[in-house]
Amino acid sequence: MIPGKVQNFIEMLISSAYEFVESIIGPGKKAERVFPLIATMFFFVLLANLLVYLPGQAAVSLASPEGAVPLFRAVVADYGFVFMLTILAIIIVQVVAIVSAGPFNYLGRFINFRSPMKFFLGIMDLISEVAKIISLSFRLFGNVFAGEVLGAVMLFLAPFFLPLPFLFLGLLTAVVQAFVFAVLTLVFISMASEMGQEEVSA
Repeated sequence: MIPGKVQNFIEMLISSAYEFVESIIGPGKKAERVFPLIATMFFFVLLANLLVYLPGQAAVSLASPEGAVPLFRAVVADYGFVFMLTILAIIIVQVVAIVSAGPFNYLGRFINFRSPMKFFLGIMDLISEVAKIISLSFRLFGNVFAGEVLGAVMLFLAPFFLPLPFLFLGLLTAVVQAFVFAVLTLVFISMASEMGQEEVSA
């Protein structure tokens, strides 16, 4: 009944995050439905990024013809994981768009033979939807993988003090990339939820 300092801090973080979601997608039921998904994506990617910084993981390795290979590495540095997470986000975005605009209006956005211009714009919209997969996945995968490679190179060249700044930079990247992935998913969902309003106004 009487919250302590830890509870107050957690409640402040959650309320601030919820207000941020409301500022993008709008208040009401939209924010209430989307916030658990966006918060889960953020903390899931953040935890996956930070687990690699637990000490002692690099000591566990497997023998291979190329030499010792670390058994544990950044999960997000594996593109298969990032790709499936991105596909999940894009499927949710498309479902929101279909529910908001209706299935026929949704398909009419991509397939429109009324004029050559509208047909061309439909093709461009279709390409942009595919580009969302590339932009979401490659941004997260590329930054985390590049940070992992850079840290390994610095550790090989100067194993004592030089890697420390890059280690802190990697920690910052872990937080920023989790935030960027969640926010981009939120923006895509917000744009998809407004498709129905655009069709009505059109």
